[in-house]
Amino acid sequence: MASNTPFSSSTAAGAGEKSYFEQQRELLLTQIAATMEQVLTNMNTLNRNLESAIDVGKEFESVEELWSRFEGVMGRDQGLAQGGEGEEGEGEGR
Repeated sequence: MASNTPFSSSTAAGAGEKSYFEQQRELLLTQIAATMEQVLTNMNTLNRNLESAIDVGKEFESVEELWSRFEGVMGRDQGLAQGGEGEEGEGEGR
């Protein structure tokens, strides 16, 4: 039965030898495993890079808060300089 297919090994070669299909299957499984390992490595690298970018963003939170306070103070002072008593109530009230 195995000798009728063009891709099988001959029966005279012995029962211990793998068929062409089994050899190709093992080759493909090895390639898939190597590729999956590469994907995992690249995903870990991407994860580290994203964590670094998030950490850099977190470092600027205090700077952003300081500039927001400065903007609030300058906006409130500008409203007082223009003589707008009604605008003073619209501010953040700090």
